[in-house]
Amino acid sequence: MKAKNNPGFRAWFYFRNGWSMYFAFILAAINTLTVTYYLAIEKMPFLKIIFPTFAVYIMLAVSIGIPLLVTIGYLHYKRSAAHKAEIDVSMETDHYRSRFLVNSELILMLQLKIIPIIVKIAKNEKITNEEIKDIDNMQNMIKEHNENRTFKNKLDIKFMKEKISKQD
Repeated sequence: MKAKNNPGFRAWFYFRNGWSMYFAFILAAINTLTVTYYLAIEKMPFLKIIFPTFAVYIMLAVSIGIPLLVTIGYLHYKRSAAHKAEIDVSMETDHYRSRFLVNSELILMLQLKIIPIIVKIAKNEKITNEEIKDIDNMQNMIKEHNENRTFKNKLDIKFMKEKISKQD
């Protein structure tokens, strides 16, 4: 069944994203600030000196917390292997994403073979048999890959892993 024809599942998807990204996030932040202040800080006199009121606690927590969390988020995406692992898992489990990436890679490979030939034709130069053979080989490889791949046999993932290992 196609997702377009199933508004219930689409609504469920949007609901879960709205809940987890916005509603639950905001409630969790408010809950954490409230609980930590009223159950921990208010009961400890030395912390009450640093945070005399709930408003002061929120201002300090926000002024320190937001830059700290932005930095942690940046490090997660730009400097850690964790994000790469998340992308790898996403590519392995989301067959549409891997299919899109492989299709883009195949189109790029084909364009890089075709453009020099188009330039030669524009200059009225002769195309060599080797260039024609390269295009035929590329066409056959793409045709074979397209005929054999399915969302279940993971040929797209295998293709990308081979491309990545050649670049390393």
